[in-house]
Amino acid sequence: MMACRGCGVAVFDRVLDLGSMPAADFFPPVGSPVTPAESAHCLTMALCRECGLAQLVDDDTAPEEPRGVEPEALRTQACTAVRAVADAGYLTGDTVTEFGSPHGGTWLPLLTARGFRVATDRRTASVVIDCFGIMHEPDQRAAFSVRAAALDADGVLLIQFHSLTAIVKHQQWTALRHGHFAYYSLTSLRRLLADAGLHLTHAWLFDLYGGTVLAAARRSPCAPPTPRVHRILVDERMAGVTNPVTVQSLQLAADTNAAAFRDWLTAMAQRHCRVFAYGAASRAVPLFAHAGVDRGLVAAVADASTAKQGRRMPGTDVPIISPEQLLRAHPDKVVLTLPDLLPEVSQRYPELSGRWVLPSETPRVPAPPLIRARSREHLAPRHRETYADTPTTRGGRLDSRSAASNRDEVQP
Repeated sequence: MMACRGCGVAVFDRVLDLGSMPAADFFPPVGSPVTPAESAHCLTMALCRECGLAQLVDDDTAPEEPRGVEPEALRTQACTAVRAVADAGYLTGDTVTEFGSPHGGTWLPLLTARGFRVATDRRTASVVIDCFGIMHEPDQRAAFSVRAAALDADGVLLIQFHSLTAIVKHQQWTALRHGHFAYYSLTSLRRLLADAGLHLTHAWLFDLYGGTVLAAARRSPCAPPTPRVHRILVDERMAGVTNPVTVQSLQLAADTNAAAFRDWLTAMAQRHCRVFAYGAASRAVPLFAHAGVDRGLVAAVADASTAKQGRRMPGTDVPIISPEQLLRAHPDKVVLTLPDLLPEVSQRYPELSGRWVLPSETPRVPAPPLIRARSREHLAPRHRETYADTPTTRGGRLDSRSAASNRDEVQP
């Protein structure tokens, strides 16, 4: 990346460097060899000093993502968001178009149910929707211009995004992944909209992912931005979300969280506790890779997507199984890789009550007596290739094969 994806200025600060990682959207067949080349893609976030846009530095991966099953939390939030926009008087006109996300999901049925028709026979629409889609565009400046061009003269653009403010506040470093080129604050989004000739007029905050923002923009400001827009911008300024020192806190979070997760998994294996995971999501990929997880620590990952079942997690030998296989395995603990799924999976799988564990909340568990705990001195988080190759390490990562193994617990 030679210049900012948004404003074009080439002045950055690197704020999160996860080193070499596997592509988050490539799920190889289970049983296929895990090669070093599979995890040879640099994954780094930088913050533009000019416009404050957090962004993926480089991406040499090719998109290849089996579609997942849209979680109930996303469907519920979409209904809530459309209702909020309608209540605020922003659903005017009669046509709608949507820039979709490769992750699936659509708001179009919610708009057509309100009398809108999809603008397939014209170049512009009254309402233009982008829900988690625009972050996948490498050229952010061009992407915003395309969406602005799709608007009627008096139309409204609705963009929903996972807020960088929430990512930093909740230390959600696993939000960084290949294929996601931009991580917006409302501050940086306002600049991107302005450069495309649009004016930020309204914003709504939702709890999804710890903090999701839905922003509304128009070609011409019919009124000043709402007080809520002002409050969010002030909160972001107070939080320092465009300050690289603030955003660099994600690096410490990544290194300490991955180490704690690894320690907990190792302790569970030493206690012969059988650990599985739920959710073969893109956010699980950097977590597993940064923590050096293999099948000796996590027996399998269950996922409702049949397109992912029978494959394995990128960069590791951990297989992806069905939820039914997970239940039959009677796990001792289940790591939930997407915390927003907890209400849904708790209701759907009551058999697993009391077994759910969130990666960010894994307690530091001391090793059993007579078993020496892993020394933290081996950690060189930003340059994992510097791990010493000792009998307890393998390929630059700690080897779990000396611990009680879960490898034979599940046959996908």
